[in-house]
Amino acid sequence: MPAETISAFLEELAARTPAPAGGAVAALQAAQAAALVAMVARYSDGPRSVGHEELVASVLSEADQLRAECEALITADAEAFGSVAAAYTLPKDTAEQKAVRSAAIAAALIRATAPPAEVVGACGRLLGLAAALRPVANRSVIGDLAAAVASIRAAAATGRINIEANVQSMRDAAARARYTEVAAGVGELVAQADAVTADVRAELA
Repeated sequence: MPAETISAFLEELAARTPAPAGGAVAALQAAQAAALVAMVARYSDGPRSVGHEELVASVLSEADQLRAECEALITADAEAFGSVAAAYTLPKDTAEQKAVRSAAIAAALIRATAPPAEVVGACGRLLGLAAALRPVANRSVIGDLAAAVASIRAAAATGRINIEANVQSMRDAAARARYTEVAAGVGELVAQADAVTADVRAELA
């Protein structure tokens, strides 16, 4: 995805192929949110940031870093989910083949759950940046900050769906518990995102 055009990515997304799919979309949404947070920070620096220079600079630096991380997760998710699809195509004619196939699927599911879990983690960090920037953000672009928060919310919710879909078939109890905990935390993140959005909408009104 990083080297592709938007049109080419959407063409791949619309195709009847296992990847890219929802997980890649979640990563893209998070990357877009990071870019918007960085944009708002850039509009909020200089003379406007007097007394808040360190905060704005910190938000900007981390948002740029998160954008790069989430962009990389677009490709990582597509590749990981491709391994799941490949595992399901393994032969299952004999007991030995079934065991090999089952083990391959289990391993692939763990690998495929890592990218959406990382997206959820990035969303938590991004929401923290947006909330910190909110009081000192340039008022001409607070609508864009709300748009960033909406994208964060969508990315986290989409990541949660992908995690929940995978853990249903995950045999590794430790991995299942770890990823279930990540998914469970999205509810609080969504509530916090809604609160930031309501705050911005109240000011815009």
